[in-house]
Amino acid sequence: MNYMRLLKLLYIAERESLRDSGKPLTGSVVVALERGPVLEDIYKLILGQHTLIGQWSQFFRTADYHLEMVVDPGAGRLSKFVAAKLGEVTQRHFFDDEWAMVQITHELPEWKRNNPGKSSKLIPLVDILEALGLEDRLDDIVAGARADQAAKRAFSD
Repeated sequence: MNYMRLLKLLYIAERESLRDSGKPLTGSVVVALERGPVLEDIYKLILGQHTLIGQWSQFFRTADYHLEMVVDPGAGRLSKFVAAKLGEVTQRHFFDDEWAMVQITHELPEWKRNNPGKSSKLIPLVDILEALGLEDRLDDIVAGARADQAAKRAFSD
């Protein structure tokens, strides 16, 4: 799959997860780039610039502007909610190529507010929550994300 398209699909799924459950899918920092918002951790993995690149490269490789699966990592650790959200977003945008996805994400209020031009800029979580009408839940959402990250660290393999 073209990785720009993938990055946009994942961002939309992350955003909708925040809206629907108050929890992010990945918890990654969101960065506004010229072609729209991306989850920074996934973007850095694709570019080979993340500290977990060794684990990632067991399953995926980047070839030109495409991400190819080398070995299926499985979906066994995904919750039913996460799997459903990813499937729903992918199905809804099945016929949208990477450039259509750029246009879709350029319409999001949080990207418009943080449009970086030809550079990059952090999109604060509060801007995403405000665009979703959830700014009053910022403290609860951040506390929940921190608790989830602590639990992942404590119970990771």
